[in-house]
Amino acid sequence: YVKGELIKTDKGKCTIKACDGGKEMTVKEDDLQEMNPPRYEKCEDMAGMTFLNEASVLNNLRSRYESFMIYTYSGLFCVTVNPYKMLPVYAPYVISAYKGKRRTEMPPHLYSIADNAYTEMLMSKYRDDIKEINNWKNCKHEESYSIFCFGCRIRRISRRRKDQIVQCNPAMEAFGNAKTVRNDNSSRFGKFIRIHFGSTGLLASGDIEHYLLEKSRVIYQQEGERNYHIFYQIISGSKPELIDQLLVTKDPYDYRSISQGVVSVPSMDDGAELLLTDDAFRVLGFNQEEISGIYRLMAGIMHQQNMKFKNKQREEQAEPDGTEDADKVAYLFGLNSADFIKYLCHPRVKVGNEYVTKGQSCNQVSYGIGALSKGLFGRHFDWLVKLINQTLSTKLPRSFFIGVLDIAGFEIFDSNSFEQLCINFTNEKLQQFFNHHMFVLEQEEYKKEGIDWVFIDFGMDLAACIELIEKPLGIMSILEEECMFPKASDDTFKDKLYQNHLGKSKAFGKPVKKTKYEAHFELYHYAGTVQYNICGWLEKNKDPLNNSVVDLYKKASMKLMQTIWEGYTSPEEAASGGGGKGGKRKKGGSFMTVSSLHRQSLNALMTNLRSTAPHFVRCLIPNERKCPGEMDSHLVLHQLRCNGVLEGIRICRKGFPNRVPYGDFKQRYRILNPNAAPEGQFMDSKKSSEKLLGSIDINHEAYKLGHTKVFFRAGMIGKLEEMRDNKLSSIFKLIQARMRGMLMRREYQKMIERRQACRIIQSNLRAFFGMANCEWMKLMFKIKPLLKTAESAKELEEMEKEFAETKVNLEKETKRRKELEEMQVSFIQEKNDLVMQLQAQQDQIDDGEDRCDQLIKTKVELDGKIKELTERLEDEEELNNELVSKKRKLEDECSELKKDIDDLEITLAKVEKEKHATENKLKNLQEELATQDEQIAKLQKEKKALQEAHQQTLDDLQSEEDKVNSLTKQKAKLEQQVDDLLLNKRKNYEWSLNEPRGSWKEI
Repeated sequence: YVKGELIKTDKGKCTIKACDGGKEMTVKEDDLQEMNPPRYEKCEDMAGMTFLNEASVLNNLRSRYESFMIYTYSGLFCVTVNPYKMLPVYAPYVISAYKGKRRTEMPPHLYSIADNAYTEMLMSKYRDDIKEINNWKNCKHEESYSIFCFGCRIRRISRRRKDQIVQCNPAMEAFGNAKTVRNDNSSRFGKFIRIHFGSTGLLASGDIEHYLLEKSRVIYQQEGERNYHIFYQIISGSKPELIDQLLVTKDPYDYRSISQGVVSVPSMDDGAELLLTDDAFRVLGFNQEEISGIYRLMAGIMHQQNMKFKNKQREEQAEPDGTEDADKVAYLFGLNSADFIKYLCHPRVKVGNEYVTKGQSCNQVSYGIGALSKGLFGRHFDWLVKLINQTLSTKLPRSFFIGVLDIAGFEIFDSNSFEQLCINFTNEKLQQFFNHHMFVLEQEEYKKEGIDWVFIDFGMDLAACIELIEKPLGIMSILEEECMFPKASDDTFKDKLYQNHLGKSKAFGKPVKKTKYEAHFELYHYAGTVQYNICGWLEKNKDPLNNSVVDLYKKASMKLMQTIWEGYTSPEEAASGGGGKGGKRKKGGSFMTVSSLHRQSLNALMTNLRSTAPHFVRCLIPNERKCPGEMDSHLVLHQLRCNGVLEGIRICRKGFPNRVPYGDFKQRYRILNPNAAPEGQFMDSKKSSEKLLGSIDINHEAYKLGHTKVFFRAGMIGKLEEMRDNKLSSIFKLIQARMRGMLMRREYQKMIERRQACRIIQSNLRAFFGMANCEWMKLMFKIKPLLKTAESAKELEEMEKEFAETKVNLEKETKRRKELEEMQVSFIQEKNDLVMQLQAQQDQIDDGEDRCDQLIKTKVELDGKIKELTERLEDEEELNNELVSKKRKLEDECSELKKDIDDLEITLAKVEKEKHATENKLKNLQEELATQDEQIAKLQKEKKALQEAHQQTLDDLQSEEDKVNSLTKQKAKLEQQVDDLLLNKRKNYEWSLNEPRGSWKEI
């Protein structure tokens, strides 16, 4: 779109002139869209624009983005555009500026959304969450982290806790982020960050849930992408001791698993990032053994992927092509190298109740190593997140939380596989949640509350694609069904997809366009058509592991390796119930596929989201070239259409997005006019709210009264809050004025009291100075000290007597003290002896209690075993009785069978004789049969000749019948002609007979 001036309109065509000095042009009237007045240029909230259309929204976003104002409100949610460069918008002083401010008081920002969510959480006592959905893999990661930091800064916490929260980001980035085609630091997993608060709003703790880690990236990267950052950080050389400890080199091309795409990112220093990652581990409280284990595990995965194998001569059995890499893996993991190679090439497989050794080809071994590497990385990532959650956890009570959902955005690559389907399915569900919340639930609540409203269909239903993926006989269901069949393959999976959905579902199609990469089917998502390649989907969904090697991992000397595989149960163990009694299968022992686990976690996430009050942030990518300040209009417009931004603004403008229950409204806004709802008079909350609203000077068309709530148009709550703040401000000013008056009156009274005291002191000083010059006073001052000398002698004698008595008492007390000290020493020794005896007895009691507890446990176990053995004994006795009865029956049957055998032997002898006779007869019959065969052959030839003659006769007969039929028809025609001639002749004859008679009568 370009800005232009309308010159004239003629019959649906308009002549316009571009504002940039271009030539006049004629366009259709439908192609024009109204332009907003200049005062709406760089509008902060697009819901307030005069003309709402695609051109005005796009122009507003472009003008703000060119000034690097990346945040813009769009009604109920916020739109952010990736700046592709660092901006000073997340500094601590920015957090302070937005803390406690209303949305209209500050420019659009993510911190305003977070602060409003925090305020609403405290007001409504309800959980809030902020969703960054359909992010197109851009700045959402930084923003989710910024919200997390904002939630920590709005309530004061300790410096150590704050540092730990901050250091979560580099620790998880190193293992969960990687370079993709569109983003140099793309998070390849989804996470739901929760910041928990107590009932008073104080920060209690935090935790992170993660979803759908892209494990396949560990062993394969597309062109222009690279593996996870941690692998490149390790070989960067910024910590030289790691190079020797991990047996690695600094050249990434020495490792196949990290050099399939690009190996460096211009905007990232891997060496500096390693130092940040290492520092993050220490701040989070990881010990040195854990940190060393992490590095050894990552290096071991690189060496493991470098292992090579070859087929034995004239066999398809794989054998190692050199053991150098295997020895490095064994050293780093704490394994036995020979056992490691042995179980890779010859894993043990359970067949029935026994284990057998299975041979494997090179391809099978390579695939198994890849699966093990993915399993190691995935389980290590689970352990890392669990450890971070333990660090962030506290014992403080939790009442509410603010959640931040950060999910990988919609992905459309040249080659899209199973991982892209899962990610895109997640985005479909989130977009459906957004649509349902914004367009369906909003309007349904109007209807339920009795608001006069005409339902608007925005055409944003995504059910077709979602049902195609998740419903029974959908893509996921068919994939899981195929995983259950041992002979299933990618081709059978594709055939079932075509059979069930091709031509039957409007969201499923067969690829028409030929691309560089093969595609087997395409889905019509809300964000566009995506072609999928199904190669390897069955294996990816089953995600099988070499359980023999996993058992070896569990017994590794490296503690971290033991920890991450601690809870792993193989499918065989799950099927057998983990070796329980009788080998019975545990309920739910069947293995879970990747797709079923993903759907299970996604359903739990959606249930969690539906229990919150959501706030949406829409992240847009401005261009594909990652160029700051440049906007691709077609790309941005496509995202706006897909994400329902325009529809969201429209429903915000037409609807009533803010609603407050009557009780809360009365309690909060009664201060605007207390007389509308007197304190001593009972009045229904709805009626008092209605009277209160009627008495306030506001636009009465901007709210509606429902059955249980008051509904407001966008911006009205802000106006009411402003009026409330003004009212409170005036009240506070009056209170402050009265308090200052009271304090000043008290200060004035103190000043008067101090003045009177000064006068009294001054009067006494004047009197004193007046008496000091009197002669009699001088004489009295000289005599008065001499009066005490006469009494001092008596006092001295008394003091000497008291001293002598005190000295005698001191000697007595000293002796008594020595005696008591000796007694104390003896008592202390006795006490120590008693304490030692008591401790020994206590130890004996503790040992006895321990032995008692152990005996009780042993007794319980033995009782259980006795009960089990008793039951088994009863079963065995019943079985024995049954066997005895069966034995008797069998003995009877055996005797009868012996008789039958004797009879059969006699019969057999007779049969043998008959057999010889029969064989002789058989020979004769065979000879006769040979002659009969010859006769049959001759007869068949004759039969064939007769059949041909018969057929010829039938043909002749048919031709004769045809002739007869034709002759019969001709005969019938001739007979008919003869009849007609006879009839005519008869008529003529009768006429000739009748004519003379008439003439005779006339005569």
